[in-house]
Formats: sequence, structure tokens, C-alpha cells
Amino acid sequence: MIDMEKLKFDENGLIPAIVVDGKSGQVLTLAYMNKESLEISIKEERTCFWSRSRQELWRKGDTSGAVQHIIDITADCDYDALVVRVNKDGPACHTGAESCFHNTLWESDENHAFSLDALMEMLEGRKNNPKEGSYTSYLFEKGLDKILKKVGEECTEVIIGGKAQDKAETIYEIGDLAYHVMVLMLELGISLEDVRKELASRHVIDKKVKQEKMV
Repeated sequence: MIDMEKLKFDENGLIPAIVVDGKSGQVLTLAYMNKESLEISIKEERTCFWSRSRQELWRKGDTSGAVQHIIDITADCDYDALVVRVNKDGPACHTGAESCFHNTLWESDENHAFSLDALMEMLEGRKNNPKEGSYTSYLFEKGLDKILKKVGEECTEVIIGGKAQDKAETIYEIGDLAYHVMVLMLELGISLEDVRKELASRHVIDKKVKQEKMV
């Protein structure tokens, strides 16, 4: 933990705060905090900014209901900017978009960012709009029993690779297993968010157990 006195506010007493979705890693917005709004944010564990246009404190979500619950706040190496990770109750942007950053300026044809959310979206597209020759569409067409069979087969392949202590093979098979599990999730109407919540609840339990052992 750093001393707040180390932070470098600008000539107007403000410091930029980059708000990031703690689950997806998506940048949600760029806002500004003064010392008071930062102290409120820490005390209430929800984002509170200084509105430069209205010249007043602004608790995110007071009118929209889209409260941002703070996970942590990190200063950069120069102590003149903050990254605020949050769990959000709704869209970050006043337009209703999930993020204020949604106007693409340029996109590379060669370099692509991978995310499980994007993969899930693509798989869902293959389910809702089947494509001829697509293996994913084929699995959805065959149904639950076929999907479960493939999940079972890939589980076995992971075990074989792990038992052989073949790291490269195990990574490859885990990739296959993850893909087929995601297909199963879509078939059963399970979202990535459902799994994230389940894992988050287990993390809290594990943390509590560790604390109890230390007492």
C-alpha cells in the first residue's frame, strides 16, 4: 500500500482515473478524481469522481444505477495517474454502451486480441446461425449427447498428456477441452459470467478459510 500523499494531483487538484472492468479487463472510462472524491471512493468502495463540467462530486450510478464497486486502485510509476478496477452494475457510458471507448479509430488486419468472451460470442454465432462445414455448428446440430461424448474424450486426452508429463501436449488437449466445454455451456445456456461468479464465490470462501487458519 502506498501513502496517498505520494500522489501527484495536477494544478487543478485532479488526477486521471482509468476505470477497468475487473472481470473482462475492458477499459470502461477515463474520469478524474480530486483528493476528496478519492477518499470517498475508498471509504464507500464505489467510484466517486470530480465532474469538470459541473464542478461537483459525482458518484457513478447515483442516477443511472450503474454503480461501480471498487476492487482495487493502483497508481502508476510516477504517481500521477490511477487505474481503478471495478465490478459494475451496469453500462459505464451515458450512451448505454458497456464502455465509453466504443468508437473504433483503426484496427489491424494482422494483429488480433484473443479473449474467452470473443470466442464465446463466435461459438454462439455458430449455434444461432449454423455455417456449412463448421465443426462447431456440427456439434450443435448433433446435440447434447455428442457434445458430452467429446467433452469426455478430451478429458481423457488431458489425463493422458498430464500423466506423460508432456507439457506441450497437455496444453494442446486443455485447449481442446476448454473449447468443447464452452460448446456444452452454450448448449445448456450457461454463460462465462455464471462460471466467473461461481469461481469468485469459491475464492471468497478460500480466503476466509485461510484467515481462520491464521487466527
